[in-house]
Amino acid sequence: MSKTTQHQQVIDVMSRNGGYATLGFLYQNVDVSSWRTKTPFKSINRIVQDERFFFKIRPGLWALKQHRLQVLKKFNIEQEKIAESTQFSHSYYQGLVVEIGNIKGYQTFIPNQDKNKLFLNTPLGQISSLKQILPFSYDSFVKRAQNIDVIWFNDRKMPASFFEIEHSTDIYNSLLKFSDLRDFYSTFCIVADEARKREYQSKLSTTSFETIRSRIMFLSYEALSQVHTNTHNFMKSRREFSFLE
Repeated sequence: MSKTTQHQQVIDVMSRNGGYATLGFLYQNVDVSSWRTKTPFKSINRIVQDERFFFKIRPGLWALKQHRLQVLKKFNIEQEKIAESTQFSHSYYQGLVVEIGNIKGYQTFIPNQDKNKLFLNTPLGQISSLKQILPFSYDSFVKRAQNIDVIWFNDRKMPASFFEIEHSTDIYNSLLKFSDLRDFYSTFCIVADEARKREYQSKLSTTSFETIRSRIMFLSYEALSQVHTNTHNFMKSRREFSFLE
């Protein structure tokens, strides 16, 4: 199959989805069965970086140039300020974390105030699996946790991971939340632009967070996008080869 036809397949899938798609969505929906390559997903990665046809909205999220104006209008992003759209960025990365958690088999929770915010075309409340936070402990701990951006709960209904998306807010406040929840056997993650990693390291180095420092990780937007894409890739391969399990 020619490169042009591969391009057209990706364009067609993206077009049917409204002119945009995450890499994970493309991995799931582009039929690569007839592509003469052992690495079709790498081919998709290369294709969406072809600036003749595509442009990047966010890490892992691409759109068709021919739909540029309508896509940016849909997401309420000014053409000159794609990278600075705070509300879109925050809910987009929340959505990525929720989707990863869902695929991995966790129950996922987002705060009530975020349920109507959109992850691409869908309210976050329709993506997360829990409508209310699970009563995993004393009320004081549950109340402290219920405003954290994303929580993954395990099959014992206990919090496995807490995530805070730090697009423009103070990382220190998120670290304080994590510290207040340190008695739970959970991991903690700050999701932010790579440019904020030094700020994160500086604030984490204070004595206030010494007891939980080893349990907190920093995940850049690019790294989160890669995890999201790889998770979709893994699940597609698992379905295709389920007869081997």
